[in-house]
Amino acid sequence: MNAVSAVAISAGVAASGAGAVLLVSAGYAEAAVVKRIDVKGAARVGAEAVRSNITIQPGKTFSNADIDESVKRLYATGYFSDVRISVSGGALVVSVNENQLVNQVVFNGNRKLKDEKLQAVVQTQALSPYSQSQIDSDIARIKEAYAAIGRNDVQVTTETFAVANGRVNLAFVVNEGDRTKIGKIEFVGNNAYSDGRLASVISTKKSNFLSFLTRRDIYSEAKMRADEETLRQFYYNHGYPDFRIVSGDATFDANTNEYTLTYTVEEGPRYTFGAVGVESTVSGVDANELQGLVSTREGATYNARNVQKTMEAISTRVAAEGYPFARVTPRGNRDFGSNTVGVSYIVDQGERAYVERIEIRGNTRTRDYVIRREFDLAEGDAFNQTMITRAKRRLEALGYFESVNVSTAPGSSPDRVVIVVDVKDQSTGAFGVGAGYSAGSDSILLEASVEEKNFLGRGQYIRLAAGGGTDDARSFNLSFTEPYFLGYRLAAGFDLFRSSSSSEDYYDYEETGGTLRVTAPITEDLSTTFSYTYKQMKYDGTGAWNVGDNLSYPYESLIGKDWVQSSVANKLNYNTLDSQTAPHEGIQAQLTQEFAGLGGDSDFYKISAKARAYYTLSDEADLIGSLTVQAGHVMPTSGDLKVFDQFMIGGKQIRGFENSGIGPRMNNGDALGGTSYITASAETTFPMPGIPQDFGLRGALFADAGTLFGNEVDTGGEGHSSTSAKIRASLGVGVTWASPFGPLRFDYAVPVMKEDYDKTQNFRFSIANQF
Repeated sequence: MNAVSAVAISAGVAASGAGAVLLVSAGYAEAAVVKRIDVKGAARVGAEAVRSNITIQPGKTFSNADIDESVKRLYATGYFSDVRISVSGGALVVSVNENQLVNQVVFNGNRKLKDEKLQAVVQTQALSPYSQSQIDSDIARIKEAYAAIGRNDVQVTTETFAVANGRVNLAFVVNEGDRTKIGKIEFVGNNAYSDGRLASVISTKKSNFLSFLTRRDIYSEAKMRADEETLRQFYYNHGYPDFRIVSGDATFDANTNEYTLTYTVEEGPRYTFGAVGVESTVSGVDANELQGLVSTREGATYNARNVQKTMEAISTRVAAEGYPFARVTPRGNRDFGSNTVGVSYIVDQGERAYVERIEIRGNTRTRDYVIRREFDLAEGDAFNQTMITRAKRRLEALGYFESVNVSTAPGSSPDRVVIVVDVKDQSTGAFGVGAGYSAGSDSILLEASVEEKNFLGRGQYIRLAAGGGTDDARSFNLSFTEPYFLGYRLAAGFDLFRSSSSSEDYYDYEETGGTLRVTAPITEDLSTTFSYTYKQMKYDGTGAWNVGDNLSYPYESLIGKDWVQSSVANKLNYNTLDSQTAPHEGIQAQLTQEFAGLGGDSDFYKISAKARAYYTLSDEADLIGSLTVQAGHVMPTSGDLKVFDQFMIGGKQIRGFENSGIGPRMNNGDALGGTSYITASAETTFPMPGIPQDFGLRGALFADAGTLFGNEVDTGGEGHSSTSAKIRASLGVGVTWASPFGPLRFDYAVPVMKEDYDKTQNFRFSIANQF
């Protein structure tokens, strides 16, 4: 009896379902050889497809291990429900039972997630084999997708419908259930801040009647961990370096379909900065020259963000001076008696390591290069942890991502580092509606806008707005910005605009033009913008005026003429706000200079400035104060000023007045403007009493004051002209709401100082929508 015959007595594999059992006689020990491979049962798949998925070949020896591996490979294809291998004579017989083929995959009962979304989630596709294990896995994936939108109560089953030629239609039947809510968010161990204050800090919110719009009450493990980090940074930046989170727990109640989130914290004492200094162990780096870069000051409340900013500033300066491997490390000197932390910034020589590559993961919409360009280093550059931290902050500030995590991994050699960037895209579009009401003219103004901050995932900004009012006012605006023009950190863009207004009895006014602009960063906080504006204005009515003693009213030659204004401008922007959406600390300031006279009809030099400072009056009560000042002056460079070259101020600067509602005007209501203005505003905002802080509703008290002066228009006795600097002032209350529709504000202001010819507007509100 030869070896083959010996094997044929009892060798074989019996397999059913997902398992296989090898049946070999105890006396079989030698390898076998077969002359051919016979395949049975592979009507659709084909014999050659079966042969190509086994390791056994005619004329070559094989063993039990080869049989076992062949069975595993055949099952792995997903085309077979049963596999049996045996030896008969000189042939290896492979008998299979084919799985049915999926003819079509459909979804029933799904409303919150569209078919296209679920189709991308499941692995079972049309013309793929019907596999129960794969379908069970797909059901789990569908449940995970629903959990991600806050529906843990979802139930998923399947139905099959046989069609011709061994095929079936597969239906996933979805019962979406009710939204899973967050019933409670609790904090344990907090003394410095109330539960409401801490709840306003984290991104996850307790469910309320508008949660179906905000989607901020969806629980996930990743969001809870991110909120824990947010809490840490909040405490670290407010004087609590010993703060730690003892635990973060999520308890699910199946009966109510609600989560309870509990954060147990340990705050520790509050610290201020002690002595602060810079030390250097790197030859050629003078610590005294770096002292001016320190933004932490002795006696100030401990703030980890300022420590990081100082590290970044010193690291950037040292690298620019030719020390790319220099490392900046803060060394704390804690005094438990006085609750102070002295900080020494140590500059020493770090390890010589290079960036091997930057690996980007998780971005489904944003292009890789949009993320990569926020790093000040690239493949092959010296590794610098401080620059990595700064890049992370920049990515978070873009507003493109729900979460950003930057980590490092070992490279291909000890001196190589891989930077891993994990992000999760979020919605970046906005729809806005603005409105205003003028009691004086009994008119309503409305504006609608749509904007996208990450257009086509390229990081570009585009905004389109249109408005109108009951006084026949119309406006259209289109803006576009490329934040990295020609691959440089230059934000270049354009604005196109057209507006018109008319009075049935007095005038028609049209303004059409465009602006080209480019913004370049100077430092992290300071930037400059250069722009060119071309504007064409047309006024038809009872008259138009130049500003000058030698001109009289009416100046008929300008009626119906197109006035052209061609100007260049430079703007300096300074911004240290801790948040662009809900600032508590920092300054935002602008200084603008404009020169008109590059052709056209206007010749002037104009300078204006605006600054707003925020300060937290009470951390515990979340009381925020702000002070805003504005000023401007315009002078002719040739001839006289046109009326529309002057400043027009109103409700945007001093609430309680119409736009352009302050200052002299004609009897027909036309504002004449002025050559100079100064305004100031003081405001305090606070959480609304009795309303949870995480609802985002805040009250405001404000006082505005200012003046517009320098007008010398000769009205010919047909209006009110004045060069005096009489003060206008108003007092008011407001409500702001971080609503599902975006930041919303409603103000009611009462003028307490005004002139008879000023136009008032008590109510003013605006609304913007995130989608």
